[in-house]
Amino acid sequence: MDHRFSGFSYYAKATSLTPEYYQTLLDHYWRRSGTTLYRPDQLHACCVHYTLRLDSTQFKPTRDQRQTINRFNKLLTGDAYTKEAARLHPRTREQAKKRDSEFDLIERVHEAEYDSLQVPPEPAHVFTVTLEHDDFTEEKYIVYENYQRVVHKEQPADITRRGFQRFLCESPVQRKTITTADGKEQRLGSFHQCYRLDGKLVAIGVLDLLPHCVSAVYFLYHESIHKYAPGKLGAIREIALAREGGYRYWYPGFYIHTCPKMRYKMDYTPQYILDPETLAWDLMDKRVTDLLDKQQYLSLSKEKPASLGDNGSEEAAEKITAGNVLAEEDPMDESDDDDNDTFLFNTGMPGVMSLDEIRSLDQMDHLKLRIDGSGMLFETGDLVAWQRQDVGASGCLKAGIAELVAALGPELLEDLVVDFWNPHL
Repeated sequence: MDHRFSGFSYYAKATSLTPEYYQTLLDHYWRRSGTTLYRPDQLHACCVHYTLRLDSTQFKPTRDQRQTINRFNKLLTGDAYTKEAARLHPRTREQAKKRDSEFDLIERVHEAEYDSLQVPPEPAHVFTVTLEHDDFTEEKYIVYENYQRVVHKEQPADITRRGFQRFLCESPVQRKTITTADGKEQRLGSFHQCYRLDGKLVAIGVLDLLPHCVSAVYFLYHESIHKYAPGKLGAIREIALAREGGYRYWYPGFYIHTCPKMRYKMDYTPQYILDPETLAWDLMDKRVTDLLDKQQYLSLSKEKPASLGDNGSEEAAEKITAGNVLAEEDPMDESDDDDNDTFLFNTGMPGVMSLDEIRSLDQMDHLKLRIDGSGMLFETGDLVAWQRQDVGASGCLKAGIAELVAALGPELLEDLVVDFWNPHL
């Protein structure tokens, strides 16, 4: 496994991850881009990344979101279909009353799909949505090329098939099907949710389906459907998938509060923000957004005791002030040595284990290693130089593995295999 700290993120490469393992990684502030895993350093980054999640069981679409779905459904079916279907397949009075007074999210997102329609008559457009393996196809690449060129304004020379494949078609997350506690089959792994209009692929949602969430990796669409608000339709459909498929949470990707293009993520509620230091989830309410308006780095675990100080506890207020001063000091200013500057334990990156915690970790001598193609696994303690090296000596093998362990946390070590042999890394 290749791993390093660069700029304001810690990186690692992965060849195989179970959905359960990647779920835990997400909840430890990691995300993936292709097969590259990265964990941002929120404390020192100029653009601070926060992990968010939405509880699909509590989601209530806004009026604008409901109208977006209804308008698109009306476009798909057409007036002629609506009139003829009402004559051939009339709703009961109770059904009509319920539809007019209630907005059933699952029902509405599927309402105009061809397989959900009663035919005849035929709708104005045939619309299908399928969950497919995240394989490369030329059909998918055409949508990607159009999206990157038209929406993201990339130069044609910078858009390549290999780039698309590496970014959105190569995932270390394993695919499998499990049976849930209520007896339903549930798909896990990396998939492409493909939207086709009259047989033409017009949008793709790149998704990681995990035990407790639908994680949105990327959403892309063809310019021909831009006027129908495809990004909004895709987000709502992914939330519906989280509810319908039993995943519960929708992870919309990292959120950067100072980036105007990411503010749309706040249109979907209720969302929760992951504390970079305690890894606890807190409701993303107005109090939190107000704090983010005032400060780039936010750990609500520090803000909560601070509020106690405001209520009259001077001792608590003094402790928080001291803690904040220490947190704002940049350990990279202490040394002129480039290696020391990027040594994870010198960065002050929040939420990672300290050197003292690493030194007291019994598992350090028993981490699994793959060092050749025999299929055998070895332990770190088997290495000749292991006992001679120190985890605090930047540049040595033991310190490099210690950085990875610190960034992962003890919960992820049991199933970890550090790969020194795989030629694809």
